[in-house]
Amino acid sequence: MDRLTKWITEQAKLIVIVFVVLSLICLGLFFTVKVNYDMTQYLPEDAQSTVALKLMSEEFSSSVPNARVMMPDLTITEAAQVKEKIAAAPGVTEVMWLDDMADLKTPEEMLDQSLLNQYYKDSVAAYDVVIAPEMEVKATNAIYEIIGEDGGISGMAANIAYSRNQILTEVIGAASILLPVIIIVLLLTTNSWISPILFLSAIGVAVIINMGTNVVFGSISYVTQSVSPILQLAVSLDYAIFLLSSFERFRKTETDVKIAMQLAIKESFVSIAASAATTVLGFLALVFMRFGIGSDLGMNLVKGVALSYVSAVVFLPALALCCVNLLDKTTHKRIIPEIKKLGNVFIKIRIPALILVALLVIPCFMAQSRSDFIYGNGTPAPDSRYGRDTAKINELFGENTQIVLLVPKGDIGREAQMCSKLQEIPHVTAVLSYASTVGSSIPTEFLSNDIVKNFYSENYSRIIINSDTGEEGGHAFQVVENVRNTASEYYEENYSCGMSANLYDMKYVVRGDTGIVNGLAIAFILLTLLISFRSLTLPVILIFVIESAIWINLSTPYFTNTPLVYLGYLVINTVQLGATIDYAILLTDGYLVRRRSMYSTDAVKGTINDNIISILTSGLILSAAGLSLKMTSSMEIVKELGLLLFRGTLLSMALVLLALPALLILFDAVTAKLTKFPFLIKEREKKIKKDGKSGEA
Repeated sequence: MDRLTKWITEQAKLIVIVFVVLSLICLGLFFTVKVNYDMTQYLPEDAQSTVALKLMSEEFSSSVPNARVMMPDLTITEAAQVKEKIAAAPGVTEVMWLDDMADLKTPEEMLDQSLLNQYYKDSVAAYDVVIAPEMEVKATNAIYEIIGEDGGISGMAANIAYSRNQILTEVIGAASILLPVIIIVLLLTTNSWISPILFLSAIGVAVIINMGTNVVFGSISYVTQSVSPILQLAVSLDYAIFLLSSFERFRKTETDVKIAMQLAIKESFVSIAASAATTVLGFLALVFMRFGIGSDLGMNLVKGVALSYVSAVVFLPALALCCVNLLDKTTHKRIIPEIKKLGNVFIKIRIPALILVALLVIPCFMAQSRSDFIYGNGTPAPDSRYGRDTAKINELFGENTQIVLLVPKGDIGREAQMCSKLQEIPHVTAVLSYASTVGSSIPTEFLSNDIVKNFYSENYSRIIINSDTGEEGGHAFQVVENVRNTASEYYEENYSCGMSANLYDMKYVVRGDTGIVNGLAIAFILLTLLISFRSLTLPVILIFVIESAIWINLSTPYFTNTPLVYLGYLVINTVQLGATIDYAILLTDGYLVRRRSMYSTDAVKGTINDNIISILTSGLILSAAGLSLKMTSSMEIVKELGLLLFRGTLLSMALVLLALPALLILFDAVTAKLTKFPFLIKEREKKIKKDGKSGEA
């Protein structure tokens, strides 16, 4: 450690140059990192929809339509011509329309009206379009040129194109809100005008390096791209604050700034590592999700916190030494002084506060898993063109979701019977197969290969089922269940995919992840606290306080009857626990130190007075990070995570200040017996009591 701290202080300029160069390289790499916007690609390999998609890509040349295109004021002949133009657009691999299902020479009144209304209604044509991956932006731009302002595009591909155009702007927008808030909070709570810039530089460099090094993963999810930089900045800024505060304290006793910095690094090295460890372990639990986006986000956050730690103990000391004269010149008196009487207030209200928490915990615990959950991307932003187009198409043609069913090829009679049964399922509007469209009596040899290949591959028959439901929800998922159950009655081997089927599988995968992820996060952090405090009671108390805040946070959507994105529900469990447990640790650490020489109430009171500014500073920054995501993102998952982080941080902070003091005092005697820590010596306590004293012994 001595050699490391000496090397950091002696090579300060070199370290600054190396970190700056690394950050510039990673800034360039950041723009080459592939971002994945398709949540279904994170489903496990054995999910039925994943198997179905793989089989279909191997067996059929066409895929599941991922866009719906509408164009008004067309005759049927003109609509067929527009179809050819859309099919020629870059990135478009297939267009399905009325002419693929019926002979356009047949008079309109003779056509199947349910089929006709699906593709052509009131002189408006609607096309099912397949757009190739990575080509969403180029394809939708080309289609918009064809259909004009009055036309519209909806579906997953349109959503991805919209998100790709928005994501960088929204990350910058979130940062533009968060950074001024951080600077203002730090200016109010530190004693140098330049300190906030140093803090942000140290963690900002770590954020850039983290985002640039994501190139090693090949791709990251858009959720990670949107959330990770803001979260990393917010949860790890404390590391920089802690080190620089330690440096300022040692400068009061050491004349040599290098010696002061070496002592600050030694003091901070282990304490910052302990703080980072709880955060890392909370995030690490996400890696064990079967739903791949958990691993994607978890690994990124773990890497980010580790890089922030290295930057705080290596880059920041070097940067501070290079700027030490500037630090001295910009020193000022703290705008917000230490608060010495708030501890008395929290001690006085501790019993009512604990009773209130006790009354809330049980109903909130029961309610937090009973909200109406959303498993996909949620509703599109209504003020975006994508949102307006989706609303227009749904208003005229109704919601339309396709399920693609694959069954073994060979028995056309059995296929016809199954299709007839599928047609009876509530909300199913059309079943398109060879047997139902062409007819089971017409041999495939009599038809052109262009028609046959839409329905048959070498091994499988493909059936497309249209329903009038959305992509998810009770009705949509019931249709998926009914389709799969019906297919199982006729074929032992059957596979289904499509957005509603994919989201149905996602629902059960992520719900299955809940217990594993939450259990691991609690176990990891509980073990860390057991080692840190060498106590059987304190870890349980700390976990209970933060988990109570999480339950209250996650129960709010249930009580307000607001749908909740399930991924946000799942992720916030670990993020809020890992990011805010530090507030409880900070308060408990101070309590244990003071408890050596004070009564429990005085120890808690003094600890609150000493640490409330630190807790409020960290909590306000983290909650501001959540609020910035909520305010700037147009993506439902990111907005939901932001809102949960904002509300959850404030709740954790409130319970640490209101409930934790009461629990520490209430369980003081038990903690003294079950903790390997030198509490107040009994003889000394008796003497203090005899002398009628309280406070410091």
